[in-house]
Amino acid sequence: MATLQTTELPFPVFRRGKVRDVYDLGDQLLLVATDRISAFDCVMPDGIPDKGRILTQVANFWFGATTDIVPNHLVATDVAAYPKELQPYAQQLEGRSILVRRTNPLPVECVVRGYLAGSGLKEYQADGTVCGIKLPPGLRLADRLPEPIFTPATKEDEGHDINVSFEHMCEIVGVELGSRLREISLALYQRGVELAAQRGIILADTKFEFGLLPDGTLLVIDEVLTPDSSRYWLADTWTPGQNPPSLDKQFLRDYLETLEGWDKQPPAPKLPGEIIQGIRGRYLDLAARFGVKLG
Repeated sequence: MATLQTTELPFPVFRRGKVRDVYDLGDQLLLVATDRISAFDCVMPDGIPDKGRILTQVANFWFGATTDIVPNHLVATDVAAYPKELQPYAQQLEGRSILVRRTNPLPVECVVRGYLAGSGLKEYQADGTVCGIKLPPGLRLADRLPEPIFTPATKEDEGHDINVSFEHMCEIVGVELGSRLREISLALYQRGVELAAQRGIILADTKFEFGLLPDGTLLVIDEVLTPDSSRYWLADTWTPGQNPPSLDKQFLRDYLETLEGWDKQPPAPKLPGEIIQGIRGRYLDLAARFGVKLG
């Protein structure tokens, strides 16, 4: 199956992220989700068929389901409503792009964790903490935390993002804004938990990004509660103490951890066909649970 690894539209490139190509349209940006996939901050050489369309449609579902909590940057999701200069590229953009308001992105990622997994598990096993937050003893892999915790990180241009304390985040963005980010992030996570539970899945953790409009309005930007930015588990197979089957990138990470000789630095290894199809199948399963159907 064909994949879209990159785009070359005749507009100024604002930036190319690990997954999205972003074009500068003045006070608006065009975000195009490619089929690229990354793990351990490395972009894989192989794309995942339909991934960009899946991510875009899942994020759009969540943007719509959370507008009562915080406004978002969406201007248009239907290519027919895009400016006329974009219309010649409608076929390429359909289903995998959004037109958004341009903001001043905040230099932090707002992470919320409701379960013990990933890097949080490793820190907990070493120190009894997650991002410096003390947790009760005796927790196991995939245990639900007593309550969700807010664990921000700095956004780094190169390499891994760096986990920081809430207090350090407030030194970066200010106490008032930092408190708002924590409150909103926890509310978004709780909404995600509730709607995911109705669909037979557990939202273990996730991350959000925010930006400010010139008038100071705070918006959630980039993506919301996608399988790229979140950890989703199948509720009927969740067993604390075991690595739960997931509908996110963990399948890819687990495969990469089995490879000998790759130091998690570029260039990333090629992916076998069964891994590509395994990722695609999990993303499609998650999308279908939120009513996303690819035409």
